[in-house]
Amino acid sequence: MSFWKIPYGVVRVALVELARGATIDEAAVVAGVSPRSVDRFVCEHGRMTLRESTQRPGVLTWEDREEIRVGIERDESNSEIGDRIGKHRGSVWREIERNGGRDAYRACRAHDRAQQCARRQRVTWVEKRPWLFKEVVGHMKTGKWSPEQVANRFRKEHPDDPQWWVSHETIYQAIYVQAKGGLRKELVACLRSGRIRRKPQRREVTTRGKIVDMVMISDRPADVEDRAIPGNWEGDLIIGKGGKSQVGTVVERTTRYGHLIKVDTKTAAHVAERLSNEMGRLPALLTKTLTWDQGKELAAHASFTIETGIPVYFCDPHSPWQRGTNENWNGLVRQFLPKGTDLSGYTQDELDEISRLLNSRPRKTLDWDTPAERFNLLVAATA
Repeated sequence: MSFWKIPYGVVRVALVELARGATIDEAAVVAGVSPRSVDRFVCEHGRMTLRESTQRPGVLTWEDREEIRVGIERDESNSEIGDRIGKHRGSVWREIERNGGRDAYRACRAHDRAQQCARRQRVTWVEKRPWLFKEVVGHMKTGKWSPEQVANRFRKEHPDDPQWWVSHETIYQAIYVQAKGGLRKELVACLRSGRIRRKPQRREVTTRGKIVDMVMISDRPADVEDRAIPGNWEGDLIIGKGGKSQVGTVVERTTRYGHLIKVDTKTAAHVAERLSNEMGRLPALLTKTLTWDQGKELAAHASFTIETGIPVYFCDPHSPWQRGTNENWNGLVRQFLPKGTDLSGYTQDELDEISRLLNSRPRKTLDWDTPAERFNLLVAATA
């Protein structure tokens, strides 16, 4: 059956399975189509993640957006669509206009955009339970207790009351990040280490040096290899003088468009956060996969995937050619960041300028187009 003749009901099944966290291969099995067809569905309709959330009354749901799409295909007016889903015609008009108009409206993309816009910063435990933070501060200032002693004592004294439960790592975070001014200095002074910042614990890595739930490159979708479908990235860290500084690099396989990312430490949580922040700004249709070597700096790949929806695949040991696009990009970067350079002094703005220069160079492999030109064409096509 031709891709264009596949009923939309089948397409919807595949997209919903992907939204629930299934891989492309798994979604293809459930929908009864090939993985390549699912990839085409994503290119056409976008991709979303279904999250458990409490919505305000009157907010458009995924089902409402599907009905809007159906109404557009039937050439219904905004009033007719609104009557069918129980919404004002103005709400329908705004929903369609903010998502590209009638010609470009796709329910998946619209719902994903709405969920992204609705996200709110999580309230910290210090804000939720200020009384508990006062108890922590009291024990640390008067009794000179360590965060671990405070956390375990609370758990022992209140075994059946979760309101009193807090981990010592969370207390450290509150001291170093949330406590301000004089209070922070007082609490830091109570710590036996005397450190002014938390020393990373590096617990993301399993014993024997393995990375938890590592998915190998052999399980990566086959269509990534031929570069025909854009949105597949390769990444690595380049290391500075004495191995004490580093910069993250990611490059898109089809267009050779790359980014440099300022990375302050090699801790897995920090690297995953920086990658999430940078790659989360890219269009969802152009972020399908990320391939990395087996460096433990990406041991927190699961949290990166949850945050961005981008699955991570790991190369075989000692096989840099499996991410050859990134190796080539790193070689070009070394013209600006030579080996033996202290990379910690570069700001993100300076790294962005280096990326801009490299992405503006004509490339033989692109028939003398620049990576920026090729990438911008793809961005325009997904807008």
